[in-house]
Amino acid sequence: MIAHLQGKLVEKNPTEVVIDCNGVGYQVNISLHTYSLIPDAENVKLFTYLQIKEDAHTLFGFAEKSEREIFKMLLSVSGIGASIARTMLSSIEPKQIIQALASGDVATIQSIKGIGSKTAQRAILDLKDKVLKVYDLDEVSISQGNTNKDEALSALEVLGFNRKLAEKSVEKIVKENPSASIENIIKQALKNL
Repeated sequence: MIAHLQGKLVEKNPTEVVIDCNGVGYQVNISLHTYSLIPDAENVKLFTYLQIKEDAHTLFGFAEKSEREIFKMLLSVSGIGASIARTMLSSIEPKQIIQALASGDVATIQSIKGIGSKTAQRAILDLKDKVLKVYDLDEVSISQGNTNKDEALSALEVLGFNRKLAEKSVEKIVKENPSASIENIIKQALKNL
């Protein structure tokens, strides 16, 4: 119904903005990603999504059309409402969400507050094909390399290593040898930790 808003930025905080459009102030819910992209200029334009429920009409705003499309995709998943979708877009970059969905990376999706393993698996199951169709396969192939890294990391965590230390070690190994197998990453990380 309301595709975008363009007007004077009246208020700006990490969760919402108020945009004055010809004397009418629209309160728009935003993600941290959008917050970081909104300039402090007087005039702004946000792409919007209007959610209509029995008890409320809520306007969500996005600095990029692509973020709005991801938001709408996430809403189509059972168990993901507008607040969780906004939390997802605030927690990790939209591109990371796309890569995680396309590569079936449950750990990344589940790392977001409010998302359990069943919801993460459902999101991947429901959206993987859509994401592969809509976005370039280049983005997905980048994430395939990261899958080994992520699996190695979770294995090291299971073995009882500190996530931050394991992450540094694994990052270094993957930089030196991007095509390293999961076993090789884990073996080298165990030597370094």
